Order: sequence, then structure tokens, then C-alpha cells
Amino acid sequence: MPTPPYVPPNEMPQVPYSRILEGQKAMITGASKGLGAGIALGFAKAGADVLINYNSDEKGAREIAEEVKRLGQKALVVKANVADEAEVLNMYEAMFDTFGRIDILVANSGIQINAPIDEMTLDQWSTVIDVNLTGQFLVAREAIKAFKRQGIDPSISSSAGKIIHMSSVHDIIPWEGHVNYAASKGGIMLLMKSIAMEVAHLRIRVNAVSPGAIRTPMNVEKITSQDIYEDQLLRLIPYKRIGEPDDVAQATVWLASDASDYVNGTTIYIDGGMTLYPGFIGGG
Repeated sequence: MPTPPYVPPNEMPQVPYSRILEGQKAMITGASKGLGAGIALGFAKAGADVLINYNSDEKGAREIAEEVKRLGQKALVVKANVADEAEVLNMYEAMFDTFGRIDILVANSGIQINAPIDEMTLDQWSTVIDVNLTGQFLVAREAIKAFKRQGIDPSISSSAGKIIHMSSVHDIIPWEGHVNYAASKGGIMLLMKSIAMEVAHLRIRVNAVSPGAIRTPMNVEKITSQDIYEDQLLRLIPYKRIGEPDDVAQATVWLASDASDYVNGTTIYIDGGMTLYPGFIGGG
């Protein structure tokens, strides 16, 4: 039998959620597993009803929806490829039919298709750019249309709407063998900032979160032993623990709440210090 992957211990302190998103309606793309699923549950704990988008993992999306309902919130599961304009429009129609409005968008959907640059096909390049960057443009565009129609309802939020783009530490850290992924995340940075500049006067807030090494299924598969965890991964993380989906969820909830009302056009790095150039530790 194959050796099961090594799962590092969960060392994150358990921080309770407050109900700071009470009554709000959120759309989270790519929410059937990983970061999206963690954010969906965090939003439910904070009092929001949630549209859970998926593209291929219907079972995972429905399991997260049941968890959201157990937390006392409404959940809607919608299949849509965020890179397909027609499917995005249908998803928004389902959002309005069920919830009547949208207050928060978390543009989380993303994929990796890895290859050395001289072996990467145009399809590998285009597929990642289409999902990771064009998909974020499409869902953000439709959210802004809705926020402009709705305006500000002070009983819900002090802003007309909030968009949180999911990026990565690889929006500033180059990544060998992943030029399509890194390019898409670098593009998200200026997509987010440009949208934020354009709609700030409407009291629409647009920000991003850039996670580092987070314990998602994609990352856990790579951690097959304690040695790999400690010698290869932790040397990149000055804080000396892998992140948990709830680390990202807590920050995303805060960005979606009125507690961050004066935060706009900003990227929050949730990485344990991975962007601090840890290779220079001890080399001063």
C-alpha cells in the first residue's frame, strides 16, 4: 500500500468568530474545497448567507453547503466555470433569485497546470490565465454592476459592496515551472488595484489576500514526510508553521466587514513571513 501523506499538526490558535457579517449575502467562487471552503464556513460563522460555486466537485460543494446550514445560514450551490461569461451570468441570476442581492464577492477560483517554460503549451498557459485572471475579471465586473444598482444600505454595511480577490505570494515571488500561475497572480494585483481606484468613489471596496503555504489538499499532497515538512517547507516560513484555511478565512471575513471600512486597494499577505526573503536569515 502507498504511504499516506504526512499531515502536519494544526498549530493555529482557535479564534472565535463574531457575527460581523450578519445579514449579508456572499458569493464565493471555487468553494467546494480548500481555501474557498474554509472561507465559506468562516463567512457562515460570521453571519453571512453564502453562494457556494464549484466547477467539478459537486459533492464537496454540497457538503460545504450542509455545513453552512448547520451553522444557521442559508446556502446555495451553483455550478459555473468562472472563465465562461454565460455561466457567470447564470450564476449571478441564481444569486439574485435566491438571495435578492449580493454584498460580498470572494473571487477565489484558481488552478495550477505546471510545466517548464520551454515545454508549456499554449493551452496550459491559456487555461490558467482564463480561470485565474479572466475569471476574476468576469465575476468582479458583474458584482460591481450589482453594487451600483443596489447602492448603500446602512442597515447592511457602510459600503455599497466588497470584493476580495484571491491572489498568492506568487504575485511577487517568481516561481520556476509555474510561469502561467505566477503571471496570473501578478495580473490579479493590478486588476484589483485598478478596479479599486475606479469604483472607490462609489464606496465599493476592492482588496486582495495573498496566501502562502496553506494546508489545503493541493499542498498536503506534497508533504509526504515530517522531513519534507520541516526541512523543505518550514525553512521558507519564518513563523515556522504551515497556514490553515481558517487563517485565510479570518482575514477575509475582516476585509469583508465594516471593521476594515477604510481599507481599499490593498493586498494582505497571509504567509507566516514567506515574503520576507527568508533565505537571508542569518546572512546579514
